[in-house]
Amino acid sequence: MQGTLAKEKLIEQKLQAFEQLQPEFEASFRIVQEVQGQRRFHTISVAEIVSYLHALWLCECKDRLLSVYRSMVRYEGQHCLSLLQGWQAGESAAVVEFLQRKLDGLPFADLTYQMEIAKTVLHADDGLFQRLLYGRLVLLNREMNLLQALDAIFSLPDEALLEEVRATCAATGHTLSQIEQQRAEVENPLFAYAPHPRLSQRNMLVMNALGVKVTTPPAELPGKRSWQLVAPAETQRPFAESIIRGYQELSSS
Repeated sequence: MQGTLAKEKLIEQKLQAFEQLQPEFEASFRIVQEVQGQRRFHTISVAEIVSYLHALWLCECKDRLLSVYRSMVRYEGQHCLSLLQGWQAGESAAVVEFLQRKLDGLPFADLTYQMEIAKTVLHADDGLFQRLLYGRLVLLNREMNLLQALDAIFSLPDEALLEEVRATCAATGHTLSQIEQQRAEVENPLFAYAPHPRLSQRNMLVMNALGVKVTTPPAELPGKRSWQLVAPAETQRPFAESIIRGYQELSSS
């Protein structure tokens, strides 16, 4: 009984903490999606790269507060804190490597091959080509954003780069002392994994709403998906009237 009450209290505290974080998380989620292909930036500043790393960290905070199961590392928020810490000491190589890993190495040839197949009679009018076309555009945006980010880093002298990194880190709440505190907060029970239906429901509601506003492409809107457009080859009988093979009717004498 005591353990149940303590668990419910922790869940309430997690929900309250997320309520305070939610506006900033939603803005951060949009930044992450835009940098990763939902938008093509004509230029990206060093400050925007710092904001991207900050946004990834905040998205991980959301996952921890709502105890989202992590079978794989999605946002790498703790690693982003390490990158921001090192960057303020003049270590840019690790940031470049991270950006390349997040935004580079995309399967353009494979997607183009699939698009050629989608143009055939087999997939005519099923929406697959448009969905692949949109996906390739997102990946191309991601690649272009990587080049803009690298250009921002490489075009500044070391001293000017370091000054801008430190100024933006201070503005986003990531001075060296703050980073140490943020790392320590991971050990707080609020960030511990404690799955609960209320947390799952809150996460689903928030992410469903964000998905509609931020990540849903035209080809994925209701009625546009290929498996919703393809009509069945023959009219199916109502399930209650279907005959199950091997069925033997039993009746009492």
